Amino acid sequence: MNDIQAHNPPPAKAPAASNATDDPFLWLEDIRGARSMDWVKRQNAVTTKQFVDNAEFASTRDSILEVLDSDARIPYVNRMGNHLYNFWRDKTHPRGVWRRATLEEYRKAEPQWEVLLDIDALNKTEDKRWVFKGAQCLKPAFERCLISLSPDGGDAIAVREFSIPHKAFVKNGFELPVAKSQVGWIDQDSIYVGTDFGPGSMTESSYPRIVKQWKRGTPLAAATTVYEGKPTDLAISAYHDRTPGYERDFVSVAKDFFHSELYQRNGDKLTKLDVPADADADAHREWLLVRLRSPWTVDGTTYPSGALLATQFDSFIAGSAHFSVLFRPDAHTSLDSYAWTRNHLILNLMDDVKSRLEVLTPPQIAMPGSAWARQAMPGAPAMSTISVIDTDPDHNDEYWLDVTSFLTPSSLERGVLDNLPVQTIKQEPAFFDAAKFSVSQHFVNSKDGTRVPYFEIAPKNIQLDGSNRTLLYGYGGFEVSLQPHYSGSIGRAWLDRGGVYVIANIRGGGEYGPQWHQAALKANRPRAYEDFAAVAEDLVKRGVTSARHLGAEGGSNGGLLMGNMLTMYPQLFGAIACEVPLLDMKRYIHLSAGASWMAEYGNPDTDDWNFIKTFSPYQNMSEGGHHPPVLFYTATSDDRVGPVQARKMAARMQAQGHSNVWFYENLEGGHGAGADNQQSAHMHAMAYDFLWDQLK
Repeated sequence: MNDIQAHNPPPAKAPAASNATDDPFLWLEDIRGARSMDWVKRQNAVTTKQFVDNAEFASTRDSILEVLDSDARIPYVNRMGNHLYNFWRDKTHPRGVWRRATLEEYRKAEPQWEVLLDIDALNKTEDKRWVFKGAQCLKPAFERCLISLSPDGGDAIAVREFSIPHKAFVKNGFELPVAKSQVGWIDQDSIYVGTDFGPGSMTESSYPRIVKQWKRGTPLAAATTVYEGKPTDLAISAYHDRTPGYERDFVSVAKDFFHSELYQRNGDKLTKLDVPADADADAHREWLLVRLRSPWTVDGTTYPSGALLATQFDSFIAGSAHFSVLFRPDAHTSLDSYAWTRNHLILNLMDDVKSRLEVLTPPQIAMPGSAWARQAMPGAPAMSTISVIDTDPDHNDEYWLDVTSFLTPSSLERGVLDNLPVQTIKQEPAFFDAAKFSVSQHFVNSKDGTRVPYFEIAPKNIQLDGSNRTLLYGYGGFEVSLQPHYSGSIGRAWLDRGGVYVIANIRGGGEYGPQWHQAALKANRPRAYEDFAAVAEDLVKRGVTSARHLGAEGGSNGGLLMGNMLTMYPQLFGAIACEVPLLDMKRYIHLSAGASWMAEYGNPDTDDWNFIKTFSPYQNMSEGGHHPPVLFYTATSDDRVGPVQARKMAARMQAQGHSNVWFYENLEGGHGAGADNQQSAHMHAMAYDFLWDQLK
């Protein structure tokens, strides 16, 4: 699911009596209960014996781990002041080190890093198993930071204040216990904090309902309430923009994943920004950008869904509604993201799911209504993804790009607009022989005639005789786009074996903007499943594979996709890997953070159940009939989707007499199912070996 910071969910609500009668596996919802964990241990033992305790698994796992632990990987960085910061895990530091270097040092083949925080050493000292979840540092000095640490890799975090000059946590500094907290600096002595303040302080989605201003040296109980939302809101947060000359405070009221209200805070006064609830509003210096999810008519002009608009912030607050259109979508092109530099705006666009960049230059503030200058940023390789991963908009026009494609190892590039052409700073090594493979993009008409793209990575000498073991991956939700990317793990664990790897860009994602996502919302959710099935059928029609050689894989919302492949289209697949999945759509809003996804799926406690039940795999799985072998894997510490969904589905299928139903649950790792590289390699190797074995 989307990456809103999350923490340990509240206990599941007591099921209604009718549910208790209908669902014999409710006891598995007791996440850490003795009976549940005994069941998990028995399942893990069976799956381990079948797929883990053999030389082939060890080889696959070690091959993936070599990629994840490689010292030759790119150490991706973000700039804070005069230093570049990086978090790094490897064989020596399985939980990782947070470190920094100057640009001059970073350019070297083997930089000398200044280690700020060693998580493995911290765990040894405190006898914990902390997982690093990021740092927020106070600009412009960047000497004080709020460090987030998860006890088990889940979304739950403890927050501690850290001093970079002293390389130590601040004694009597800002500190929060493990909770679903959202924090941010205001100044040296105050922060915004949303956390579990006690009963009733969290939303039904298990995120902060109240945001407060907390001053240094005072107890949390004395923090001043800034905004108090409703229990039905998704989450409440506040933040301070420290841009010199444009310091502002904002309160964000997220109603659901796609609707929110943004307020400017001036003392006790809150001024709502009058933009559509489903739009994203972003203030930067003198500008306000508005990214639309639906058409918006303002001042007599209608702007389309997917457009990016700009206006002067102060004029807009004063009532002006004059906008410049910075991006207007078409049938093939959508806006993926944007990033400010000091004097420019970089747009990251997708043309049929392939990247290109444009650089926009705003007009002078004294020239309202004048056009933004626009030019293309050249150099995008074919079928690639380019991401702007960092800029320094307070000071200069520096930008950092990650350039990746299916067969070309990723590169990290740096440039300065109007000054320094882009240069390659770091290059990922090749982890498999890409010369043996080719990449192609195909399109297929779905059931309702919609044109759906997919990428195929296959051996150059592929025989189109239906015999190729093929893995089809999909997601299809929450506006998430699946774009070309280099993966040494997939290359080694699947392609090098002779397999074909396919990514389906189905509806529900963001590949063609908001409308592509909205086409599979709520009652239209089955459109995503029809798209995925259409790709599967096209692979067979083209002779790439056949049903018994075709596997499917997906996680989270993609796990729900896999569950529906099991129940709706079992005849199309030879095996399915269903990872950290959402499956019980009748109970999902009462489990972990499930209530936060009602804007995507609907509310099963209302008449929405009439359409939700059509795509709820847990309820739709029945005895008899053909079902391909399936592996469910999840994590006990997953406090976003939760492990109970996969548990109950596996238990139900086994009780119904379905054969080849496998289950594995990692104790740590949260929604990623791996708290370190070793655990991640284990989980991925198990899935790839399971699929390869079943599709032979």
